[in-house]
Amino acid sequence: MTEVANTTRSLAGEGTAETTPSERVERQLKLERDYVRVLYSRLDDLREEKSAELAKVRRTDTGGNHQSRSERDAFATHYEDRLAQLNSVDNRLVFGRLDTTGEDGEHTRYIGRIGLATEDHQRLMVDWRAREAAAFYQATGRHPMGVRRRHLILDGREVSAIEDDVLDPEMLDDDGVLQGEGALLAALNSKRTGRMTDIVSTIQAEQDRIIRAPLPGVHVVQGGPGTGKTAVALHRAAYLLYEHRERLRKSGVLIVGPSSSFLWYIDRVLPSLGETGVVMSSLADLYPGVHGVPERDREVVRIKADLHMAEVVRQAVRDRQKVPAQDQVLHADSYEVVLPRKLVRRARDKARATGKPHNEARGTFVKIVLRDLAESLGEDLNKRSGNVMDRSYLVEDLRQSPEVRKAINLCWLPLSPETLVRQLFAKRRYLDSAFRDYSARERALLERPADAPLTVSDVPLLDEAAELLGDLEGAGVRITTTEAERAKATENAEKALYNMHQSLEDVGVDGVVTAADLTAFNEEAEHRMTAVEAAHADRTWAYGHVVVDEAQELTPMQWRVLMRRCPMKSFTVVGDIAQGGSASAAKSWSAALGPFVKDRFELDELTVNYRTPAAIADAAVAVARAAGLEISAPKAVRDGEAPLVTGLPQSAGDESLTQAVVDQTEAEVDAVEGGLVAVIAAEHRIGALGSALSERLPGKVGAGMRRIDNQVVVLSPWDAKGLEFDSVVLVQPAEIVDDDDGVGSLYVAMTRPTQRLRVIGSGELPEGLSPSS
Repeated sequence: MTEVANTTRSLAGEGTAETTPSERVERQLKLERDYVRVLYSRLDDLREEKSAELAKVRRTDTGGNHQSRSERDAFATHYEDRLAQLNSVDNRLVFGRLDTTGEDGEHTRYIGRIGLATEDHQRLMVDWRAREAAAFYQATGRHPMGVRRRHLILDGREVSAIEDDVLDPEMLDDDGVLQGEGALLAALNSKRTGRMTDIVSTIQAEQDRIIRAPLPGVHVVQGGPGTGKTAVALHRAAYLLYEHRERLRKSGVLIVGPSSSFLWYIDRVLPSLGETGVVMSSLADLYPGVHGVPERDREVVRIKADLHMAEVVRQAVRDRQKVPAQDQVLHADSYEVVLPRKLVRRARDKARATGKPHNEARGTFVKIVLRDLAESLGEDLNKRSGNVMDRSYLVEDLRQSPEVRKAINLCWLPLSPETLVRQLFAKRRYLDSAFRDYSARERALLERPADAPLTVSDVPLLDEAAELLGDLEGAGVRITTTEAERAKATENAEKALYNMHQSLEDVGVDGVVTAADLTAFNEEAEHRMTAVEAAHADRTWAYGHVVVDEAQELTPMQWRVLMRRCPMKSFTVVGDIAQGGSASAAKSWSAALGPFVKDRFELDELTVNYRTPAAIADAAVAVARAAGLEISAPKAVRDGEAPLVTGLPQSAGDESLTQAVVDQTEAEVDAVEGGLVAVIAAEHRIGALGSALSERLPGKVGAGMRRIDNQVVVLSPWDAKGLEFDSVVLVQPAEIVDDDDGVGSLYVAMTRPTQRLRVIGSGELPEGLSPSS
């Protein structure tokens, strides 16, 4: 332990009967401030050191040696990652101190976002994820674990307050022990910023147990609104990356959330915990290159959610492996050849028997068809000429024939997943064949134009199609494209060489240089993707661990996609069955996970509501239970004030409703004094409410935005999932029940606020809500 730490420890109990409480506080504050300055000084030194090393690497002249350039880039990436980590932990670098007494004496450890040590490797601060830091989170009054825990509250880089958790009543008489309002309550009462912040300084024992659970297997975290499910999931991801660094460094961790607004809300948490190498994706973006738009028809969502869709897609692929209605006469140069139906059927059956994906099996199909056609044509030519000759050239002649190529493509065309899915719903013959087990009404619901946007519900179908089709490269499509691009690049290189012989020395190239050399040189200079970028772009990437938030909303087909992404079935699944709002939301965790892991999952439940005041939480539970939902009600740590419900007359039109919402929102902006206000309404009202609020509160409103970086935001219950605000103005709750996804969405909306809830509706309100007196 460092000299500063020893000084802090030795002075902690120096209080005397003569010292006043304020003097003891000042003494302790000075000690902690001195030590925190040492920590920040070391952080700054490390930043300068890594910046200098990075600059040195970037200046390195590697000449024309590709291996040297690769090594340089690897070092640069290493220093860039380390700098990103050091830059992201500046805010609240250190937040705790742990004093322990053992057989070998007293020990003091400072707990922070990352581990820090002096140049001669003396420890300055322990990473919060290290095993030595576990007692900071796990010690309780019932199980004090022989420790004294101190919270350091920082304002910028300065310690502004100290608070000791009294785990042992005998410590109350210790002059070194300081008390305050409670670090957890202080954090809960702070204003929201529009971004999620970490809870690393206030993790509670039940949360820490889940965060530090073993890596293997499926861990389900069930918790009601405000229990910190998302925070626990993110801190668990950071912990696993720390504890299993070598195992997860290359495979990575995937975090899946319900929407892009949710991902934007949480994306600063992991960097603040010292981790930057995590892939985050919404359900709409699970298939690379496609962002699915919302699926508006609940019945269509239900159909596409079912696991039977895997068989539907399989049939859609088989439907593209065709046998012509009759034998065909084809012309190749001066030859005439018959393509028999039985030959196509035999080639198709043999290609299918390989078990390869459609695009790869196509090679077998083409080979058999061309070989048999060539043999038949050769026999015919030999018979006509009366001579037996080697006619192996006929295979290539037939391959080059436009008529033959067209006939083969019509029987077995290379396909991309996007083409297959678009045509499946656009061409009635494919739709009727693949959905033969569905009613005519259901097939009519699914039909749409080929150029219609792909939806969130289509994403699992694309992934399934990609598995069954394989890469287009397997059908020769991508290879041809690549060769053409290389030929063009070589042509450009030849022109460049003509004009730049004298400039070759500038790039470190000596000797005789060909156009191919220069082409290769430029190819090596292309951007090298990081592991995160590579994983995000590769549909087949196998992750070491997957975190799924709001998991109760996932459809069986979406679970099928995620299980494919993590073959080892290492998952952290967080959600609340009661908050399920989609048409296919799970009724139990066994129902959701059973088809994939049976009963092989661990279930933990969070029991404390840290976000929602008790009065608001009780009202939300009452509404949900009145509608027949089985709701577990976590114990709230704060009382708060009851929701204010404004009931407008049945005859109140949209104009009156909008005016009431605008007036109430303006009042909430004043009430929360710089905090965040959310106006949550059914999707069809967002545009009009956003416009009206923007006129009254210019510069403060974001309507329907994916980024909640305004003081006032207007959004739907779905986009509000997982988010929190100081105040919520809930508009027309009956419409949310009818137009969105039922009472589950209303329950979600009612549990978003940390301070105040205001409900405005006209006509009949859902049971459990009545106008406030």
